[in-house]
Amino acid sequence: MRKLILFGLMAAVAVPTTVSAQSRGEIRRDREEVREQREDLRDARRRGDRGDVREERRDVRDARQELREDRADRRRSLYRSPYRNWTYAPVRPGFRLRPLFYSSRYLIANPAQYRVPRAGRFQQWIRYGDDLLLVNVRTGRVVRVYYNRYR
Repeated sequence: MRKLILFGLMAAVAVPTTVSAQSRGEIRRDREEVREQREDLRDARRRGDRGDVREERRDVRDARQELREDRADRRRSLYRSPYRNWTYAPVRPGFRLRPLFYSSRYLIANPAQYRVPRAGRFQQWIRYGDDLLLVNVRTGRVVRVYYNRYR
């Protein structure tokens, strides 16, 4: 029984690493695809064929869109909620945040990077989905919210 539990814990730790490595590779391939499509567009412009230029522009646009989608998927996949079956819901100042959200995993170490003011006494910047929350860690109450700031 102990071996089974240990194996399950090892698998739970290994799976997120594998998934993020795969996403990083997908993003790298998408970047290469965008570069190749740009080169094809330049070649079509040199040849002067309007039909080819139009088609290559469409290919470049599609490759860029796929790259944006993969980057967004990666950002979403990197955030792990501290509670099972938690779903994001926008919060306002005064909302009481549950304690696991202001554990070290969600703390913002360098708030200047996100262009937000320094936290005051007994306050901490917390990542909540893609939002940044200024939380009073003594009461758990949200003091200030910056929506879609974590990117």
